[in-house]
Amino acid sequence: MQNPHPGLPEIEYIKPASLEEASKFLAAHAGEARPFLGGTDTFVRMRDGVWKDKYLVDVKGLDGTAQVSFDPEKGLTIGAGVPMNRVEAMPEVREHYPLLAEAIRTVASYQLRNRATIVGNICNASPAGDTIGACMLYGGVLKVFGADGVREEPLATFFKGPGKTNLKPGDIALSLHLPLPPKGHVGRYIKVARNKLGDLAIVGVSVLGYPDATVASGFRFLIALASVAPVPLRVPVAEKVLAEKKIDEATIAEAAQIAMDSCSPIDDVRGSAQYRKHMVRNMTRRAVTEVWQKLTQAA
Repeated sequence: MQNPHPGLPEIEYIKPASLEEASKFLAAHAGEARPFLGGTDTFVRMRDGVWKDKYLVDVKGLDGTAQVSFDPEKGLTIGAGVPMNRVEAMPEVREHYPLLAEAIRTVASYQLRNRATIVGNICNASPAGDTIGACMLYGGVLKVFGADGVREEPLATFFKGPGKTNLKPGDIALSLHLPLPPKGHVGRYIKVARNKLGDLAIVGVSVLGYPDATVASGFRFLIALASVAPVPLRVPVAEKVLAEKKIDEATIAEAAQIAMDSCSPIDDVRGSAQYRKHMVRNMTRRAVTEVWQKLTQAA
């Protein structure tokens, strides 16, 4: 079978000296210029003819985008150009953000994760992004440079649809900040794909649980779903059930059913909508149960 897209189109590579220069160029060439970070999605989509940009604007290394740091009082800050493997290997990430580390390890191959970035994963706004759920549950906030200066974009309101976000022409995502997670938290990311070699998620379920004396059950659970709606999805009604009722198998099953009823997946070559919905229920039940068991063992 002949490859309809045998190679990349001709692209002009731009290496600005400053954020201001990069932002002005991107704004002046809206629709034909794109910020360039890891490039793992960019080159594939340009090769396949999905993206037809003339310019790639390399923003790696500008104003802290190549840095990652952990502050024991403020949390984790990940520069936009930091590869996933570098983040996953940090002892502070494995200790304080284990759900993020677990999600990173499911992304494609080790070799690809040497290039892929978490901020790039977020800004591509794929509903199937593996690391987005963990970043949302940890309360992630993007730092963005634009025409009006630097602003913050909480992930909770950042996604508008497949490939669509709050970013405007000239905007450059600089870093992602994750505040300190709740004490005693436990996380779990479960993903189903066509194979175990880091394929795109057919369904992804992220669950974060922690002790919380202010709710009736004594525990708070946060749930995020991937690849089952136009945007990465939180399930607040299911989270409320787990906060207000005694945690047992029946309550977990009720929350899992709510998660299933809350999503709106599509049929595609990787799985039917019906299959995805049933997998959401099963995987949510399994993830919440595993988190619940670890929380009670630690209590």
